[in-house]
Amino acid sequence: MMSNRRQFIVQSIGGFAGFLAIDSIFARAARAAAASGAAAGAGRSLLVVNLQGGNDGLNTLVPFGDPQYYRVRPTINVAASDVVRLDSEIGLNPKLAPLKPLFDQQRMAILQGVHYPNPNLSHFRSTEIWQTAAPDKYVDTGWAGRYLDFAGRGTAPNLFAGVAVGPVLPKIMVADKTDVPTIGDLRGFRFNGTRDEQAEADKILGGDGYKYPFQSPYLSLVQDVENHAHAASTQLPHMVAGYKPAIEYPKTPFGQGLNLIAGIINANVGTKVFYISLGSFDTHVGQRAAQDRLLDQLATGISAFYQDLAAHKVDDRVLTMTFSEFGRRVEENANRGTDHGTAAPMFLFGGGVKGGLYGDHPSLTDLDYGNLKWHTDFRSVYATVLERWLGVGSQPVLGSQFSTMNFV
Repeated sequence: MMSNRRQFIVQSIGGFAGFLAIDSIFARAARAAAASGAAAGAGRSLLVVNLQGGNDGLNTLVPFGDPQYYRVRPTINVAASDVVRLDSEIGLNPKLAPLKPLFDQQRMAILQGVHYPNPNLSHFRSTEIWQTAAPDKYVDTGWAGRYLDFAGRGTAPNLFAGVAVGPVLPKIMVADKTDVPTIGDLRGFRFNGTRDEQAEADKILGGDGYKYPFQSPYLSLVQDVENHAHAASTQLPHMVAGYKPAIEYPKTPFGQGLNLIAGIINANVGTKVFYISLGSFDTHVGQRAAQDRLLDQLATGISAFYQDLAAHKVDDRVLTMTFSEFGRRVEENANRGTDHGTAAPMFLFGGGVKGGLYGDHPSLTDLDYGNLKWHTDFRSVYATVLERWLGVGSQPVLGSQFSTMNFV
């Protein structure tokens, strides 16, 4: 039962708090992937980068050829002389300069004016909408999780099918049938406790007549997880151990997370979807310094990631897609920042991308209560990724059929 799987995770974590970390589920994944031969499989992967907090698209993809941009943003604009020009009207924030080689190589696509109907300006709800691909209703699973369920139907389970880098499982990866592990770094991929705590957990989960301090209908499944945990918990580090990065990654959590993902890609354990986040882009005050710092992390991280993948000859197998829950308002506010807005660009990277600019830049004068008017539904972007990159029908995942685009 699908609800039971989610209940199992919640009850297991609650019942074994202090003894058994979610890492053990990841350990089971390592064992399952190795046992099923998934490590020998090759194929395409999708990396989803969440720019948390609502990234300002206008100072990311700068319409420097439009005088209105400088009129409405007198103090936080990016000077035309600093813009990394893509054409005579549009250019990149200078902190994104490390990405220009990917654009020149046609390995970077920029989709302009992306959003959804009846925009919601709440961080929580809009993030949920992007992660579930359901603007008009509440659903329990994420669109990537549903894809993993759909793609894995009828096959032996590969619990490495999805990997989220970070402290918690994002909703985009929540599935009905597929366990998606979260991991911060390889050092955290082990039993989360002291030696005594581990021995105590072994005794509890292994039976031995122990009187359980709680009741759970999922105890046998928890015991199954634990029975594999210790034997398998060392397997992923061993699989990744043969990977040596070809370039030094930035010493930021985002850069190091990408380094970890590159290691798992090179381990070739059959992961279809990765997730990582960067933020916060919620720049109500003093936007330029905060956003520039984050865009620098994004650009240097992605640049290193693809240089590394290229050196290992796997860059053509990995498509990277960014999203943010919304853009920012067109006019700057009194605190030299911007408030929650609507449409924003999405970026895609990789050898399978047909590079270039897609769609018109939204007008800066024809607005919707001060916000940009969007023209591309984000679900069309997802449909394109699902059908043209991951090779599955998008309707079962998205719930409806959406038109596809030509960026991949």
